[in-house]
Amino acid sequence: MKHSPFSLLTFSLLLLAACTPAAPATLTVMTHDSFAISEDVIAAFEQANRVDVVFLPSGDAGEALNKAILSKNAPLADLFYGVDNTFLSRALEEDIFEPYQSPLLAAIPDEFELDPSHRALPVDFGDVCINYDKAWFAERGLPVPATLDDLLKPEYAGLLVVENPATSSPGLAFLLATIAKYGDPGYLDFWAALRDNGVTVVDGWNTAYYTNFSASSGHGPQPLVVSYASSPAAEFIFADPPVEESPTASILGPGACYRQIEFVGILSGTRNRALAEKFVDYMLDVTFQEDIPLQMFVYPVNASATLPPEFVRWAQVPEQPASLDPALVAAHRDEWIARWTETVFP
Repeated sequence: MKHSPFSLLTFSLLLLAACTPAAPATLTVMTHDSFAISEDVIAAFEQANRVDVVFLPSGDAGEALNKAILSKNAPLADLFYGVDNTFLSRALEEDIFEPYQSPLLAAIPDEFELDPSHRALPVDFGDVCINYDKAWFAERGLPVPATLDDLLKPEYAGLLVVENPATSSPGLAFLLATIAKYGDPGYLDFWAALRDNGVTVVDGWNTAYYTNFSASSGHGPQPLVVSYASSPAAEFIFADPPVEESPTASILGPGACYRQIEFVGILSGTRNRALAEKFVDYMLDVTFQEDIPLQMFVYPVNASATLPPEFVRWAQVPEQPASLDPALVAAHRDEWIARWTETVFP
């Protein structure tokens, strides 16, 4: 039986197509600009699931959420990571996430699961606290302030730099800590007294920490700065030359720190639902969770994740961090910031 050249060519092309593996799928993850994870951790997921994971940095947490909301009818990504508990209610009200009850939630303590509908799943947490320069206080024989009330004492006049809550995530978290402790409008009295005691306000964390803070810059005027409870671990790890102990520590008195929890959600309308579920599971599993501390200097939420020794030794977790209901924050955030501004910059 004779075969025409055309039929043989067609058969060969079909056979080649059947033997050629399909190109990997693409999974896009929208994040805030502070997101970081090890390349080998992502590569392991990509190889196991034959997928290319593309990250889409989209500004700070608030800016990234705005982009996700504005594009919800034509989503820019399959997942969104980085909304925290100060913005959670807004994300849920805008209905940008699809529910997903990951089996890995069984390994995460209930205190981190703030969304009973499982649209936003917790990934990590950290605490915004006041950090202090150990050497500065030791050299002067001045006790480190232990509470927020202590900051109003005359001996600490002019020693604290904070970030503007209208332009800074840690600045907002610290404002919320004062609202949780003193109530509304009591927090305004605290800030008025802090203003009169010489508090310095700057726009963002980088300026506060690397320009104003004495321990980091070496010559900044303030030995107290609003930062993170994990900052002392970072100071130890990145010290050049190496140091034997962290030069900084955090003030951990009751209500002095504000807990931030960050979440991931599958964006409504994704065309890669199955892969998105797998990536959520991967983010909550031990391999990813154990990589988080030294990449983003926050804590994993999976109770089975082991912390690096530098974190165990130098990072600190407050026993009684401040917190507010996300719905309450969503309802009053703008009002609180506006009244804070009027009080601090009369």
